[in-house]
Amino acid sequence: MNFLRARTIFAFIAVAPLAAVCAALFTQHVLGMQPCPWCVFQRLIFLGAAVWGLLGLLWTGELGRRLAGAMALATALGGMAAALWHYFVAASSATCNQTLADRVVSGWFGLDALLPEVFEARASCADAAAKLLGVPYPLLSLSLFTLLALASIVVLRVRR
Repeated sequence: MNFLRARTIFAFIAVAPLAAVCAALFTQHVLGMQPCPWCVFQRLIFLGAAVWGLLGLLWTGELGRRLAGAMALATALGGMAAALWHYFVAASSATCNQTLADRVVSGWFGLDALLPEVFEARASCADAAAKLLGVPYPLLSLSLFTLLALASIVVLRVRR
């Protein structure tokens, strides 16, 4: 695989998570599906993956490409863990306030106050257990995080 293929993969790593966040915002603001803290946390992780994809596109050196690929992989693995926790634990909880997701988004970064239309959790995890095309949102997120992890592994294997 050549360097141009690595750039194509980084473009995927940059664009796919942004598309997922746009889709989540569409379902929230147009279709009225309000997010829970774990939904919002996964948005943040998707945006982090997109940043690493963009940096992988911009950095032309081998070290920069490898760093961006490794960080994209770590971010995707974290997203997979968050999606699994959301599906198996949080979605069946009556409340998901003051969990890790809530503390990161609201407490540590204060993103819910800075950009409430994007990062404010407006429902409990049990209330926000929505499906898109019959598939629960956490499983859709898990699928994309898995694709991002696989793409990151492929880009790490590229030799100049």
